[in-house]
Amino acid sequence: MTVFTQAENWLKQDPDPETRAELSQLIDAARAGDAVAHTELKHRFDGRLQFGTAGLRGRQQAGSMGMNRVLVSQAAKGLADYILQFDPQTPSIVIGYDGRKNSDIYAKDTAEIMAAAGIKTWLLPRCLPTPVLAYAIQHLDTSAGVMVTASHNPPADNGYKVYLGKSNGGGQIVSPADEEIAQLIDKATETPINEYPRSTQYITLDETVIDAYIAKTAALAQEPACELNYVYTAMHGVGKEVLLKTLNAANLPLPHIVAEQAEPDAAFPTVAFPNPEEKGALDLAIALAKKHQAEFILANDPDADRLAVAIADENGEWKPLHGNTVGCYLAWYLAQKNQGKQGTLACSLVSSPALASIAQKYGFANEETLTGFKYIAKTENLLFGFEEALGYLVDPDKVRDKDGISAAIVFLDLVRSLKAQGKTLLDYAHDFTQMFGAFISSQISIRVNELPDIAKLMAAMREHRPNQIGGQEVAQFIDHLHTDRQSDILVFYLANGCRLIVRPSGTEPKVKFYLDAKGETAAHAQEVLQAFDQAVRELLRQEKYGSQNC
Repeated sequence: MTVFTQAENWLKQDPDPETRAELSQLIDAARAGDAVAHTELKHRFDGRLQFGTAGLRGRQQAGSMGMNRVLVSQAAKGLADYILQFDPQTPSIVIGYDGRKNSDIYAKDTAEIMAAAGIKTWLLPRCLPTPVLAYAIQHLDTSAGVMVTASHNPPADNGYKVYLGKSNGGGQIVSPADEEIAQLIDKATETPINEYPRSTQYITLDETVIDAYIAKTAALAQEPACELNYVYTAMHGVGKEVLLKTLNAANLPLPHIVAEQAEPDAAFPTVAFPNPEEKGALDLAIALAKKHQAEFILANDPDADRLAVAIADENGEWKPLHGNTVGCYLAWYLAQKNQGKQGTLACSLVSSPALASIAQKYGFANEETLTGFKYIAKTENLLFGFEEALGYLVDPDKVRDKDGISAAIVFLDLVRSLKAQGKTLLDYAHDFTQMFGAFISSQISIRVNELPDIAKLMAAMREHRPNQIGGQEVAQFIDHLHTDRQSDILVFYLANGCRLIVRPSGTEPKVKFYLDAKGETAAHAQEVLQAFDQAVRELLRQEKYGSQNC
């Protein structure tokens, strides 16, 4: 089948005027001899945007390699067929969506296909945080859930997260469910989407589920009341409404809000990447914090499943805290609060090794899972879980996914507990170092132009495995392709206690290098990390690795 036949078959079933026009122009230009258009057309149909344990995520554009109404409808049909096999007696689903372009349309397409398949279907009433959808799965006891979101990806992207409820606990899909759903999606592509049965007989939910989520989240606030002077940004996402309602329900002080980023805006006009981790993303929040002499900054990502924190250091310089730092601070607080109970503190294997020290100190089990919050959420007897990419689960009885709203409430409680002791967050940081040592983390990301370049870089790291990095011997090497984890992750432990982990991103075209160091003091740890970071960058610039852009 030629690329023109593929494109024209796609065009015939595309219900979206924008992507239809986009694809028509591309076809016409390619037929007229435009080599650039022909190359782009081939790229658009060079396979399919793959459905995996992260669901779907990619740039919104026409063709099988992009996020669009055809691809989403095919995914919905395949998922519907899976739900009917998974739960044939009482098949059900709840669907949510964020404020990105087309999120509401993709959600409604999914709802119509699900309802026509005989699946009891609920749709959240408006764009809402991902944690509300995750809660709704358990609240309604559904077979599955879908959240239409690209989380913190670039503005042009969108995504499709799939959860399984009932016996699967309400967390994101893991293998082999992803492979089984992908096979049914492939089968669904054999029928044009305009031949799929559709029905509007789905239920649009009222405020009941949202109010229940807010009430349960507000109940997490238990520390003594006090004044708090802080800044919040929703990063052009959907977090503000639910967070403010939760703060009011918990009788917590309200923040100064970054007005320019307060409401959902699919264009994300004030940030290049709507990710609180990205350089510059918190600039407006920092300016507002300085204006009001705030104590700290809280930020959600666009779908509010992540939480970022920034504080001013001893010199008054505002800096975001690393996700590992926030995760360990929350873990220490919750470990002390729950001392004497049974439970597990869990994090992904690329997150801070400090969590193991906290668990050991307070008698909790500790588990390092594969990367992806879906694995953390499946941990038995989970008390608290986190991943370094700003994801925290503070109340696993309520949701089985990271939750930036709940994490904000517990972080505010941490601050209130410190104030009751006459302490600040800087004091807390000092106390943590005194108790556990100074752990510090950073990350290097190598962004690639083509997805095959990821495999080439990972292959080069294996073929030319370094025996030393920056003069420090590699004391232990683990290739998780050859362990029971069977995952494309490389781990290098250095003789001085530093750790380097290498893995492809699950959601973006890049390879991530996670650096962890430890020192006796914060300054010492910073020195060790800086030397380690420089050594890794020098290593990657070698011709055999081909990463001159690091």
